Amino acid sequence: MLNRELTHLSEMSRSGNQVSEFISNTFLDKQNELEIPSPTLKSRDRKRRQQQLMTQISGVRKVTHGPVLSSSCSTARFGVKTDLEDLLSKDLEDINKWGLNIFKVSEHSHHRPLTCIMYAIFQERDLMKTFRIPVETFVTYMMTLEDHYHADVAYHNSLHAADVAQSTHILLSTPALDAVFTDLEILAAIFAAAIHDVDHPGVSNQFLINTNSELALMYNDESVLENHHLAVGFKLLQGENCDIFQNLSKKQLQTLRKMVIDMVLATDMSKHMSLLADLKTMVETKKVTSSGVLLLDNYTDRIQVLRNMVHCADLSNPTKPLDLYRQWTDRIMEEFFHQGDRERERGMEISPMCDKHTASVEKSQVGVQRILHIHVIPCGTRSTL
Repeated sequence: MLNRELTHLSEMSRSGNQVSEFISNTFLDKQNELEIPSPTLKSRDRKRRQQQLMTQISGVRKVTHGPVLSSSCSTARFGVKTDLEDLLSKDLEDINKWGLNIFKVSEHSHHRPLTCIMYAIFQERDLMKTFRIPVETFVTYMMTLEDHYHADVAYHNSLHAADVAQSTHILLSTPALDAVFTDLEILAAIFAAAIHDVDHPGVSNQFLINTNSELALMYNDESVLENHHLAVGFKLLQGENCDIFQNLSKKQLQTLRKMVIDMVLATDMSKHMSLLADLKTMVETKKVTSSGVLLLDNYTDRIQVLRNMVHCADLSNPTKPLDLYRQWTDRIMEEFFHQGDRERERGMEISPMCDKHTASVEKSQVGVQRILHIHVIPCGTRSTL
């Protein structure tokens, strides 16, 4: 079905062809045949210089925040300093609703949307009490995590992370999944959503691979960014007063880490079609209770739903109110065009939908929306029955 849709889309127009190429390159996991030239003397010398162990995680830096709770009443209330408490409080009335305006939350929280949203979610779900997370440690970690998102990246920044975390929070509360997941699984899912794009450079996995980046070398061209986001997210826990999981048992921590890794790796867009197919098969063979709650009685089934849930939240922009969706679309196209400019400067082939001189934003929206309604939206409807 997807191949038929892509063929039809590519025949519609030049923009349609770009959208078709983008969907094919992004959502389908392809194994490309490569011509590997014999190494020259110069390349051998370069390899020798690179043979030292790559033990340092790039992008991690020391950040100092000082006392995070004592200086302001608003910090204790919202997890962030703000002079706009009434407005922020009004925004957060929608914390349990689909379509919360994360842009207003950012504006009213001194551009700390991720810290603010995570603080609100953890309070709403009583997770800090359940897992004995010191409030100051939580805020310190979240601010440090947020500081490792790049504000100059148009789309993959802390706004997006906050939006995905809040969307995951909502999906976890759907009737079909009511009381299905344990507190530890819920903690893992929301944490995975928060870290899933940390230190994102604003370019795709394929760009990093094509430019022989250090990250691509580190992770052997496999889910390069997703592996990096995980490494950074967990590494930051080692910072001063940042270990929000300090009171978990060894078994709990091992289980949480495994789940978070599974969920963040599943946000690699090239895994989308296989994820959706596997979820469809699993849901069609599962039983539900008389009240319509999905029965998930083993780890494989439970993590499969959680993986798809975070992935679905990551792709949920088109399901949000139109004014929010338009802002997200503008941001993702800006990021695409920035990558296209970098590719043009390097004399590289420009990736689909990344050429600002030929890509039509309006037609791209229609094309991607069409594919999303056929192949992405079912991810949410199936997981919520």
